[in-house]
Amino acid sequence: MNVAELVGRTLAELGVGAAFGVVGSGNFEATNGLRAGGVRFVAARHEGGAASMADAFARMSGQVSVLSLHQGCGLTNALTGITEAAKSRTPMIILAGDTAASAVLSNFRVDQDALAAAVGAVPERVHGARTAVADTVRAYRTAVQQRRTVLLNLPLDVQAQEAPEAVTVPEIPGPASIRPSADAIAKLTDLLVEARRPVFIAGRGARGSATPLKELAEVSGALLATSAVAHGLFHDDPFSIGISGGFSSPRAADLIRDAGLVIGWGCALNMWTTRHGTLLGPAARRVQVDVDQAALGAHRPVDLGVVGDVASTAADVHAELVRRGHHRSREAPETTRWNDVPYNDLSGGGRIDPRTLSRRLDEILPTERVVSIDSGNFMGYPSAYLSVPDENGFCFTQAFQSIGLGLGTAIGAALVRPERLPVLGVGDGGFHMALSELETAVRLKIPLVVIVYNDAAYGAEIHHFGAADMTTVRFPDTDIAAIGRGFGCAGVTVRSVEDLAAVEDWLDGPRDAPLVVDAKIADDGGSWWLAEAFRH
Repeated sequence: MNVAELVGRTLAELGVGAAFGVVGSGNFEATNGLRAGGVRFVAARHEGGAASMADAFARMSGQVSVLSLHQGCGLTNALTGITEAAKSRTPMIILAGDTAASAVLSNFRVDQDALAAAVGAVPERVHGARTAVADTVRAYRTAVQQRRTVLLNLPLDVQAQEAPEAVTVPEIPGPASIRPSADAIAKLTDLLVEARRPVFIAGRGARGSATPLKELAEVSGALLATSAVAHGLFHDDPFSIGISGGFSSPRAADLIRDAGLVIGWGCALNMWTTRHGTLLGPAARRVQVDVDQAALGAHRPVDLGVVGDVASTAADVHAELVRRGHHRSREAPETTRWNDVPYNDLSGGGRIDPRTLSRRLDEILPTERVVSIDSGNFMGYPSAYLSVPDENGFCFTQAFQSIGLGLGTAIGAALVRPERLPVLGVGDGGFHMALSELETAVRLKIPLVVIVYNDAAYGAEIHHFGAADMTTVRFPDTDIAAIGRGFGCAGVTVRSVEDLAAVEDWLDGPRDAPLVVDAKIADDGGSWWLAEAFRH
């Protein structure tokens, strides 16, 4: 066995969940080491797609994933997806070949450590045969315990070295629970006792902590909201008001603005979640709970910052409120669902209103679903109108706000929850950027529903630049359904609600290939959430 295979086998023994990538000469043997160790490897058609698959898999499974890449161009092809993962603190190992130190004139040579550091990933390296296992364990420990995206460089000359005798691989525990201080618990409890109509906003750091947050909300009288990435955390709770931020319904926005206390639980309270602060009432007290001290108050001033994990903090505050005998009653709010908000239907002339499309698809598609979202002007519609069964039913790769990541995201999420119908909301721009991965979905027989909100444009720019010359961001209409069929998908064109009968027919069939829905959407004049964002 050589070092390349040893590194792959070591990652397998450490317990990585799955690996994704494009195999070249620089990562061939390491990838086979992963496979020999029992790790599933998914071959993507482009490294960028593989990066988003690995990112989504880690987010949805709770396991460290691996992205396997050739040196140089393999890494640069994946860089946008890696940036998304790094900004999202996704625990992921990028296993990349690297040129030998002596190969200064190699065409593949780039400063891979500097690339990783530039986008927020942690650069690590296998230095030689003697340290190969320790180097790999160090990278894995950083990924899992610090929730970081780690680049593990494998120089070609080191890969070829003969592996040492068997080395014991230690068991690496997950992140330790961070209990808040007694003083912080007392201060947060005081604020909840004094507060008028508190609102909890749960973010990425609250995923998996729905129960302690609901129990605390019940005794404190709080309403429950989420950031977009935690959508579904409080699904079907009568005191849930949905997503806080640009995707908030009018009623939800009013309830958040009226809160006397807003607590961000593992949530950055950034401009998107607070609509540039306009969702926070001028008299509202603000609290932020996070495991990272540096995150407290980073985007918005807070009255109290609590260092602690969400579950422990919520449980300790709940216990303190019970000890004090505090219990505030609350009334369930009237509906805050976008699906119940009346609107003027813009459908007609061979175009369907994106709200009408989304609402009808929410009715048609099975409730047990995993919804993934690309970026763009369209993205508020599937996010707001397509319900999800829990936080594991929504995958939102938007930290870097790049279009084109959605298809890879949907494939990675689908592999984690095969019992649920995978659904992707994507614009025509993002679809064209990533369409090579349709072949991956077809090859894997994933019953993916790809909803293309097709306005033949980059819609965000059309809204943002108003009356300017739009010829650079408008395109000829494309038969996206035919493109889907060319890859082996089922493909339907939707211009009216009646055309969605074809989606029902597909759902009644074997679902042995993806379905591409080419929805010719009516011009919305710039979506409501984007208009709000551009106003500030």
